[in-house]
Amino acid sequence: MSHYKALFLDIDGTIIRPDDTIEHSTKQAILEVLDRGMEVILTTGRPIHEIRELAAELQVQSFIGYNGAAAIIQGKRCFEKPLPPTHVEQVLTIAGAHQHELALHTGTANYLTSLDSPAARRFVTKFAYRKNEPLAQRRGSTDDVLAMTFINMKPDDVHFYESVPSLILSQANVDGMQQCFDVLRDNVNKGTGVSLVLEHMGIVKEEAIAFGDGLNDKEMLQSVGESFAMGNAHPDLFAIAKNKTTDVMESGIYHGLRTLGLVE
Repeated sequence: MSHYKALFLDIDGTIIRPDDTIEHSTKQAILEVLDRGMEVILTTGRPIHEIRELAAELQVQSFIGYNGAAAIIQGKRCFEKPLPPTHVEQVLTIAGAHQHELALHTGTANYLTSLDSPAARRFVTKFAYRKNEPLAQRRGSTDDVLAMTFINMKPDDVHFYESVPSLILSQANVDGMQQCFDVLRDNVNKGTGVSLVLEHMGIVKEEAIAFGDGLNDKEMLQSVGESFAMGNAHPDLFAIAKNKTTDVMESGIYHGLRTLGLVE
């Protein structure tokens, strides 16, 4: 009997392939792990309200979203950690000065600085986001913003945001979307989210496994006992993960779980 109790899976580049499909072997591996009684937790930069259909397809009921800022485990809210409103306003001010477009994600919607720009259309189409609203029409404070995504920024522009406390910008590891940067925090990321969920479930890190491909997965891979970098992962991730599996196009999750004896 396996001693593993939890499996944390990134979505883009780990479960979902560049053509926006999921390999049959990946779906089957997830079902086999669920049948073993393990908890599978989708762990993503995406808003939780935008992954419900994917979760239903995979028969998964637990999620860490917004790059570690919120979690729902078996249908029950585990935690939420919104960005400080002053930091959100500071980012919006700098972005406005440099024509950087943003998506602000709350628990219910994505608020974009523009819905009609080419960058915005690419962004919502690629990630199949449906609950999109114009930021200009948003009313009230910014105290419910769980995450932010830059959708048209050049890597050379990252330095403009160095004055925002605790802010970390992580470039998306998604084909054709390198102009997108996730906004992380040094004290709120996938790793802190994984640790909180493990504590909530009474599971020690040695009983947990994680798979990822992007730099925003770094802390997650360091927060579990067994970690896998996908074959298509950012090169910096290979020095962090304990194991390297095959590409997302070559059954990476299946092959990784098979080395642990968890799938046939």
